[in-house]
Amino acid sequence: MKPTGPIVIVGFMGCGKTAVARALARRLELPMTDLDNVIAEQHGRTAAQLIREEGEPAFRAIETKALHQLLESSARAVIALGGGAWITEVNRKLIDQYNCVTVWLDTPFELCWQRIQASDEDRPLGRTREQAEHLYRARRPVYQQATIRVSIQAHETVDSIVLRLREDLANFSARI
Repeated sequence: MKPTGPIVIVGFMGCGKTAVARALARRLELPMTDLDNVIAEQHGRTAAQLIREEGEPAFRAIETKALHQLLESSARAVIALGGGAWITEVNRKLIDQYNCVTVWLDTPFELCWQRIQASDEDRPLGRTREQAEHLYRARRPVYQQATIRVSIQAHETVDSIVLRLREDLANFSARI
């Protein structure tokens, strides 16, 4: 199955967006881009640094601009968004405008939290369990707007997730 537009991976921090996007891109022989990495390259600071130093609203504006540029230049690719990018309505409209297929990695909070704690990555919007869990619950209804939902279990390998996702993408393509 070869998609005609970008496949955009969305979900909460620690859900596995980058790992799944990388493996899916490899399987589909497509380029893979992590939006947070694009922003870091363009601005010389990570998403976390930008949020801390400029504030979340300024970061979201930077994120939207970078997403728009990326979508303009990526007809066929797999794109991993940051955890909050899909929450911004203008970003969802951009993604829709560019005929992207969106995939929500529906990962249980406990698994996300384990990964957040185990990571060295700075998460200014999820520093405490309470803060992260509140954000997880608030964002969940928006994540549900994605085209495809993939339930993630703690025991699954990235390869098994990608195999299921490829089936979901093929079924989606057959419906349109």
